[in-house]
Parts: sequence; structure tokens; C-alpha cells
Amino acid sequence: MLKRNSKNPIITRSDVPDILPHLVDVSSVFNPGAIKFNDKYLLLLRVQNRGRETFILKAESKNGIDFKVDNKIIEFKGIENVKEKIYHIYDARITKIAGEYFIMFAMDMDSGCRLGLAKTNDFDNYEFIGIVSEGDVRNGVLFPEKVNGKYLRFDRPNKVQLEGGPSSGNTIYLSESDNLLNWKTVKPVMSGRFHYWDENIGTGPPPVKTKEGWLHIYHGVATHFASSNIYQAGVAVNNLNDPSIVISRGKFNILEPRELYELTGQVQNVVFPSGMIVEDYDQEGFATLDSKVLIYYGAADTVVGMAESTVRELIEASKL
Repeated sequence: MLKRNSKNPIITRSDVPDILPHLVDVSSVFNPGAIKFNDKYLLLLRVQNRGRETFILKAESKNGIDFKVDNKIIEFKGIENVKEKIYHIYDARITKIAGEYFIMFAMDMDSGCRLGLAKTNDFDNYEFIGIVSEGDVRNGVLFPEKVNGKYLRFDRPNKVQLEGGPSSGNTIYLSESDNLLNWKTVKPVMSGRFHYWDENIGTGPPPVKTKEGWLHIYHGVATHFASSNIYQAGVAVNNLNDPSIVISRGKFNILEPRELYELTGQVQNVVFPSGMIVEDYDQEGFATLDSKVLIYYGAADTVVGMAESTVRELIEASKL
């Protein structure tokens, strides 16, 4: 379904510059957030050092393929005021809402994984808004506009312990907010399908508005293999006015680990979609059916890959 770029992996550890004292000869780079800004393609990368600490770095490209990684670690102004210790910040998702760019990311803390939210107008300066979740939650993604007067997001509570791995979850929820800071759960959206490729699931990139509904790329984990959990990507379409309603959801994955850089690395058998750029929108703000779609993903928790499709192909895949 998705066509891998011939230059994959497009970003590896060798593309990350040394930034003393934290990042020297880094171990991995993966799970990027993606956005198009001032006609350039931007990624916010999860970079892991040899101490297994995580940092977020920006990368920039003119064509969406050949990226240059900044030699500066992103700092979120105000995050130092959080009283509880933050061990890791990672897996940034980027959403543009009314001219501002919001970044939602996971934060590992003593109390579990929390969702943090920051904003920027220039991708040089970042303001931390606050912790925007309670309980152990991951895979938070903001919708690009209010729906029925509310800010919306998909998120995924961690209620399942993977054998030999982190806590995960098998249900994506819809949450709403009046101010982006205080959130409440609305209802479950969709759950994993036991015994199939997406037993545990979580949202990938932020949803994209099309005339057929919200285009929703998600990841699924097949946990029933004795040797490994296998991370794959799938697609669904959700109702525009009530995104808790799934209009269509593909039976088959649209990307699975097949290449060596996806099969082998820090975590074997992983493709993890986290960034999506749609090239063309109409005057009403809907993604056009023939628009090219670039999907950026972490491969084996070690490198960054990119695969292409179109809006039309992805919607059709959700109906198979």
C-alpha cells in the first residue's frame, strides 16, 4: 500500500551531529513528528544517546527526503517548572491550529507516562503549555481544528503490559477540551482486534481532514508471536462531526516490517508511523483526493523511514 522511498532509511544515527555533552555518537534516531513550514519539510526527531536518554532535535529538508539535522537540542521553555522528575521526552506529534503549531509528546515520569503540550510559531522557540493528561497515557494527537466548539485529540491509555516490553493499550479514545490544557475523555473510538495484526493499537500522526472523513493512520501490534511483537501501520476514516464514529477501517495493514532496517535494530520488527505531510488542500481546507502523502516512521526504533501514497489510496485501503 505504501511505497518506501528508495533512499530509506532517510535519517540514521550518522546524520545526527555531536552536541556536547549529551549527544555524542548517538545510538538511534526515530519516531519523528512532521510538518510543512514555510515551504520546507520539518521533522522533530526522537534521538537517543548511549546512556539511553532521549532528546528532540529538528531536521529540515527542501524536498522531504534529504534532511539536515540541527546541531541544537530543542528546549521547551517552562518545562523546568514541572515538579516531578521527567526522565524522557519523546515521540512528538505536530498539529497546526489557527496559525499556531502545537507539539504533543510523551513524558516518562515516576507516576507513569504523561502527555505534554508545547507550542511554537517559528520552530526556533518553544513554549511548554503543561501536562495535559492524567493516568498512564501515550500517543496523543491533536485535531487541526475545533469540532463542535471543542478541541479534540485521540489518545491511548496504557493498560496492557507487553511481554518483555513496555506497557501498551488496545483502545484509542477521543478526548475533548475547551482550552487545550484541561481534557476529559469522551468515549472509546476503536479497539485492537485479537489474534490479528492490530491486537494493541495507538494513533500515529494527527488526523487529516478529507471530504470523506478524518483520515486516521494508526499503528498496530501483533503480540501473539512467540518471538516478537510486530509493529505495523493501518488506516481508518472517522466521521467529521463525531470522530468517535469509525466509518471504515482497513482489514489489512498498509505497512509492515520487511526491509532489513525495519526488521533489525534496537527493537526488531517495527514500523511506527508518527508524521504525515499531505501536499495539497482545497480552498475549504480539505485534503484533495489526488494529493501526495508522505508518511514518516520509526524503523526498528533505530532509524527514520519515509513512505508515499495518496489520500485516495489511503481512503480506499480503509475500505478493504
